[in-house]
Amino acid sequence: MNRHAGEQSLSEVHESVDTTAPRKGWRRILAYIGPAYLVSVGYMDPGNWATDLQGGAQFGYKLIWVLLMSNLMALLLQSLSARLGIVRRRDLAQANRETYPPIVNFCLYILAELAIAACDLAEVLGMAIGIHLLTGLPLIWGTVITVLDTFLFLLLQRFGIRKMEAFIICLVAIIGGSFLIEVLIAKPHMGDIIQGFVPTKMNNAALYIAVGIIGATVMPHNLYLHSALVQTRKISNDEKGIRKAIKYNLIDSTIALNAAFFVNAAILILAASVFFTTGNTEVAKIKDAHRLLEPLMGSQLAPILFAVALIAAGQSSTLTGTLAGQIVMEGYLQLRINPWLRRLLTRLIAIVPAVLVILVYGEEKVDDLLVFSQVILSLQLGFAVIPLIHFVSDKKTMGIYAIKNYTKVGAWLIAIILVYLNVKLVMDEMVKVFASNAMWYWKIALVVGVILFVGLFLIMTFLPLLKQRRERQRAVLHGETAVLNNLDVKHFRRIAIALDFSRSDEKLIAHAIAQGREPVTYVLMHVVESVSARYLGEASDDDETRRDKLRLQNYTEQLQAKGYTVEAVIGYRNRVSEIIRIVKEADADMLVMGAHRHSGLKDYIFGETIEYVRHKLPIPVLIVNV
Repeated sequence: MNRHAGEQSLSEVHESVDTTAPRKGWRRILAYIGPAYLVSVGYMDPGNWATDLQGGAQFGYKLIWVLLMSNLMALLLQSLSARLGIVRRRDLAQANRETYPPIVNFCLYILAELAIAACDLAEVLGMAIGIHLLTGLPLIWGTVITVLDTFLFLLLQRFGIRKMEAFIICLVAIIGGSFLIEVLIAKPHMGDIIQGFVPTKMNNAALYIAVGIIGATVMPHNLYLHSALVQTRKISNDEKGIRKAIKYNLIDSTIALNAAFFVNAAILILAASVFFTTGNTEVAKIKDAHRLLEPLMGSQLAPILFAVALIAAGQSSTLTGTLAGQIVMEGYLQLRINPWLRRLLTRLIAIVPAVLVILVYGEEKVDDLLVFSQVILSLQLGFAVIPLIHFVSDKKTMGIYAIKNYTKVGAWLIAIILVYLNVKLVMDEMVKVFASNAMWYWKIALVVGVILFVGLFLIMTFLPLLKQRRERQRAVLHGETAVLNNLDVKHFRRIAIALDFSRSDEKLIAHAIAQGREPVTYVLMHVVESVSARYLGEASDDDETRRDKLRLQNYTEQLQAKGYTVEAVIGYRNRVSEIIRIVKEADADMLVMGAHRHSGLKDYIFGETIEYVRHKLPIPVLIVNV
């Protein structure tokens, strides 16, 4: 484990695919094709299956329009994420780190890791269910076996990004092909499917599933992932090269996400045509769906294809989840750990709750856990979407590639819809908790959590806007460039020097002398901060006070022997107020202070002395790094 000093996202594969080499026809586009397919698998993972199956079985075709809306949202947001990576060569985590304060970034990092853990939970459960359906292996053992896919990820990573992309595309083809055959066997009614694209009013149960569908489709960690994956392409840094990369990545995103939409729609249509229309509206579990496919569809192939597609979906999305985790950790914390350890930690974080649920509540609660993981993902969306919109709208950092006003309106509309749905869901759940018999401390904890959640959301949303406003005000305040007519500086008569009796004193005195022209009086000062000095002030006569007076006198005599005019002043109690008092009483017209370049906590303790003194004095203050 080590601190990552570099600024390259996914540095081991950064710009490893050269798109600048001359190519003709489709080969020119194919050089850019790939990143969106790695992203698209997150839109067809087992978490989507759970929400799509429940949506189709309980509400028929009525939620197809939610899938379509989610896909359009995803297409716009993923294109913005790709634009950020192409233009600024920064992933979303890196851009956040450069914009927000450390405490906000740490909270955003925790939320991003939580989203990745929720996603990986869905993948673990999905693969375990798929293995169980195909082989009959108990779910608990299938869950434990999913640890082994860590080694598959490491193997693919050694072969490079293009081989990983090819592997993922093959898995996507398996998923898509399986459901194409399933839908053809099911023979859904086309009129009902078309009617499902018309928006309808939803009750609370439908809203819960709809929010889960949105959370499963527009995944927050995919925004981090896409902004990093586009940087695996080496592009020309001129305007033509950047615009070409944006164009071809939009094509890549459109094809890949439409494929994901087809898979999700196929799952929902399959559930609606096989379960809803036959009255099996309670089929909300993947295992039940698999069990009923053969008798209801009259085909032995249907359940096999279903299980194979489920395993492919879990395996493909688990690979991209690991990459997203690496991007988030390196981007926010600048911390890199070995890929196998990162993969193992991510997988264990997902396996533990899955195993606990299976052991405590039984296998019948697994599908509820899948849907709940997708709702958690949805609740994190605003914390990824809103910073992304800020970044790609900023003309200062994006230049001519900042998004247009109509795109900005569409993006903010999506953000508002997501936030509204999430707020409504949270409020509904809070009402249920307060109406229940839950202990009072759980209710208080819930309220405090919501307040912190809202506070972080408001800071993240409005801080970039406040920074932009401050910069505009500064630009207006400064106005046009001033004409440099008056460059004369007043001669310094009395220069005060704050000393601390360390090796840096000589350097401070030398810099003070360099600023002076004879005749100049140098005021040497030191503030005694012993316990006695703090309480007795000038009456203090402890050992430290006596020694400090002798040191100051020694400096004075040395400088006087060299021909300088020197005064010595001792201060007591508070360092800041005493420095200000001595400078004013000595009528000094310049102050020289030392900055020790502390880091961490010392920076707050010692750095504040300089800041307070500098703001309280109207004279020039020379800060010398010592």
